[in-house]
Amino acid sequence: MTTPIRAALAGVYLGDGVSVAVMGALNVSPGSFYAGSVVTGGDDLLRAAERMAREGAALLDVGAMSTAPYLSGSISASEEAERLGWAVEILASKVEVPVSADTSRAEPARAALEAGAAIINDVRGLTADPALAPLVAGAGAGVILMASERGGAEGQGPVDAVMDLLEESLRTATQAGIPEERIVVDPGIGFFRRRGLAWHEWDCEILAGLGRLRDLGRPICIGVSRKSFVGEIAGEADPGRRLPGSLAAAAAAVLGGAHLVRAHDVAETVQAVRVAEAIRRSRGEA
Repeated sequence: MTTPIRAALAGVYLGDGVSVAVMGALNVSPGSFYAGSVVTGGDDLLRAAERMAREGAALLDVGAMSTAPYLSGSISASEEAERLGWAVEILASKVEVPVSADTSRAEPARAALEAGAAIINDVRGLTADPALAPLVAGAGAGVILMASERGGAEGQGPVDAVMDLLEESLRTATQAGIPEERIVVDPGIGFFRRRGLAWHEWDCEILAGLGRLRDLGRPICIGVSRKSFVGEIAGEADPGRRLPGSLAAAAAAVLGGAHLVRAHDVAETVQAVRVAEAIRRSRGEA
């Protein structure tokens, strides 16, 4: 019998035999690729978070710097820390949903954890800052390890390349002392641009082969919301008009085995996820 894949992020259980969870995405960076997700005022941020919680978000993920690989949104670590700490403090103290901080650097992560974040969502999979993994371990936080484009693994197909990158990140996490049961993996939809394959084709191959990521033994998080591969396939340049394609991609991800879906549009995504999940159960899959 196959061992069930399970984890818990801040008390939210993910994996086989558990309902697929939706994580609401919030940004306090004006440089985000999707302007509709940007909230810069404290009252507006709180209202947006409370709405997502009411709509069914099991987790909230807040970012303070754009991470889109095709945008130039870099800011100093201290500025990111200030933004992130401010946002997390508002959310963690007033919203009854665990908060995740979207960062790859130790200084902003420390500010977020001290402000009440319980999860670090790292798009660089603990490879950007050697101080981040021990910080997460010492704080007893959960972590989402994402694959993103970096050196090596040239010539591999999309799923093989992502598997290798995630295995590297998992080794870093476990060597730092982060327990396996607090780790979730993410194949990095939208973060591969220079692999000799059109990025939207890369992303489609990842979604089509998502089941192979089960070999990593960790629950799978997917972020497809309003991303550029949806726009490329649908012929829609405006992220604000990509909701239908995003919901189709989210449903496909759930049918492929995703356990956590990160989304800007929580109510709509929860509905799409529940339908896809029911179909997945009818196929006899966890």
